[in-house]
Amino acid sequence: MTATPVVPSGQAPSPAQDPTAAAAAAAADLARLTGRDRHDLLLVLGSGWLPAVDLLGRTEADLATTEVHGFAAPAVAGHAGRIRSVRTASGASALVLLGRTHLYEGHGVEAVVHGVRTAAAAGCRTVVLTNGCGGLDPAWSPGTPVLISDHINLTGASPLRGATFVDCTDLYAPRLRALCRAIDPSLAEGVYVQFRGPQYETPAEVRMAGVIGGQLVGMSTALEAIAAREAGMEVLGLSLVTNLAAGLSGAPLDHAEVLEAGRAAAQRMGGLLAEVVGQL
Repeated sequence: MTATPVVPSGQAPSPAQDPTAAAAAAAADLARLTGRDRHDLLLVLGSGWLPAVDLLGRTEADLATTEVHGFAAPAVAGHAGRIRSVRTASGASALVLLGRTHLYEGHGVEAVVHGVRTAAAAGCRTVVLTNGCGGLDPAWSPGTPVLISDHINLTGASPLRGATFVDCTDLYAPRLRALCRAIDPSLAEGVYVQFRGPQYETPAEVRMAGVIGGQLVGMSTALEAIAAREAGMEVLGLSLVTNLAAGLSGAPLDHAEVLEAGRAAAQRMGGLLAEVVGQL
């Protein structure tokens, strides 16, 4: 029998102690700080996507993640560490996480998926997970958006505890991918491979990713998608190819290149997300 962690009076549990209680505490903070008891959907904006946020709708509240229980401060340049409550053009209420916690930051897998679990506790039934990534297809130039059709989790970690068996057959919702292709028929699809990081993949690791069926490589998203499925949320994944994966271009990888690709593609990404969110 597992003992329930004892939490001192007036102190909320951390995600590592009790993920469900931590998510509930964070959702209560969001309700208080945004003035909205529930939200409809969550968008997580990863590397390269931040310039697109202003096109999503009217911002009704803008908070530092550190104002909300259980969120770590951002540890990477270009990851804003803010949460917005946005009213979309269709009237939906969206939570937008500007940046995320990565597994390589050392806070544990519960911290990585805390945002997704908080959104579920706040009423969100749909999550849009975005990231900046390396692309294995030479036809995908920097700035190309790609729908995630599936993933391969190479982190050696899972957000699930104990004998929690979750079906991931159609984890990235076919309905939402079809909706995106109806909006932009040029959208390609690919399998995303999550590495643990923080080092970029070696050329040999990129070749391995291709052999096992991957077309996109990065350091996020898969763990969040699993947690979202566990929570009963519908998942849409969108990658922004910010560079050719290691060994394909002959050039070294640079985080500044990731951010610049996002800035260059901001208008298209924001427009695409706004249209998708408007129909969700």
